Order: sequence, then C-alpha cells, then structure tokens
Amino acid sequence: MTRASSLSLMLAGAAIAVGGAFTIAGLNPMGSQVGAAVAAAAPAVPVVSTGADAAHPTVVELFESQGCSDCPPANANVNALAARPDVLALNFAVTYWDQLGWKDTFAKPAYTARQWDYANAAGRGQVATPQVIINGGGTVVGSNPQNLARAIKENARGLGGPTIAAMNGKVTVGKGSGNATVWAVQYDPRTLTVPIRAGENGGRTLDHRNVVRSLVALGSWNGAPVSFSVPAPSDGAYRSAILVQQGKGGKIIAAARI
Repeated sequence: MTRASSLSLMLAGAAIAVGGAFTIAGLNPMGSQVGAAVAAAAPAVPVVSTGADAAHPTVVELFESQGCSDCPPANANVNALAARPDVLALNFAVTYWDQLGWKDTFAKPAYTARQWDYANAAGRGQVATPQVIINGGGTVVGSNPQNLARAIKENARGLGGPTIAAMNGKVTVGKGSGNATVWAVQYDPRTLTVPIRAGENGGRTLDHRNVVRSLVALGSWNGAPVSFSVPAPSDGAYRSAILVQQGKGGKIIAAARI
C-alpha cells in the first residue's frame, strides 16, 4: 500500500478528491490541513443493498487512528453506517501512530495485531490507515464514500452462515460447514467526542462511534453446534457482538449482535 498518488488537492476553490490511497504512519506529506478539508467535504455514504438484515449484519471494520489526518473522513463514514441495522460497524483504533505526536485514546495492540492478521492473510507487507475490511475479505480506503459503498455491496454475505443465538450469558453457534474462530466483541455505541491536542489532527475535535473496547477469542467451531460463555460487558453502556471467522485474517461467515 502506498500513499500520495490518489489524494489530490484541487486548487482555485475546488474540492478535495479522495481516491484509493492509504496513509502509512509517518508518511503523510500533506498533513492535517488536507485531512480537515476532506472531512468537511465528505458526502454521505450511499445506501446500498447488502442482502443482510439485523440478525445477519454485514461486518464493516475500520482501522484508524486519531493521529492520522486522513482518518476523520473515514471515521465519519463509518459513524454514519453505525446506524444501519443490517451493518455491524466496528471502529478499531491502532497503535502505530501513537509515537507521532498523539497517543490514540482507544488504541490497543490487539487491534493492530488484527489488522496485521488481515494483511498477512492477503499477502500484504504492511498496514496502513484508514482501512476498512468488509466481512473479513474486501478491503477499501474508508475515506471515499462511493468506494466504501461499492465495497460493501461487492462483499455482501447476505443471510448465509451458521446461526448465532445468545441466552443467559452463553452464545451458541449452530450447525454448518468449515472451521472458524468465534470472537466476542464489546463496543461502545455512543458518540464519543475526543479533543485532539497534538499531532496531525491537533486542535480538532473528533467523533467516534462503535469504538471497540474488547476483542476476545472464545474458541473454535468446526461445523457442529457449540456453546461458549460470553464475558459480561465491562461497562453497562457497551454492546456485544459475535463474529465467526475463518482463521487469522479470514472471511467472516457469520455475525450477530447479542
């Protein structure tokens, strides 16, 4: 993944056009002014059909950092998706921007490791922000709303996969085929407003939704029904979801809010 070529500043009072570039930590020649302009100009994400529903949501994972000036538009796009019942939008804050002027208030090494799992599974030699992974497969720059909507449509999972049922602190993954890891995710559905006091976004105030606060592997599923105890949310405001995922960095074959 490389930076620069597809992010262009159109002069003479025109608009910002965001294409397919990622920002690699420490290699952002345009700085926070471009990120601020993009955030102000970013249109809404077009609504596309996923074939999913509230019981079988499309999983949209954003990997971003408060220290990355290209991340606020992607953050805004995923914030908007968080309201859709057929989409499970998850905001994973990564750590590799933390040494560049601002330490992300939500970042954890486990989230950086998850992004690396996706990179390694796809044969990519580096990670970058703002990256969105759809259903564990499709990859897109999250700052471009049209590209994001297209990727969501192209990587839709529909209503397939094993059933997921939760009751009395346990979750059961039903019958199916294949092998997978069952993950429990805790996330905060509230809008969390963070003033950024240094780094590329210094002086800005950023809104976050569905910030992931915990990611725990519950165990394995091999096609036979299996049940797991699910950790209780550490905060009463947090919500939980289950992801059934084929291996490290593999496709998500089932997901549910519980």
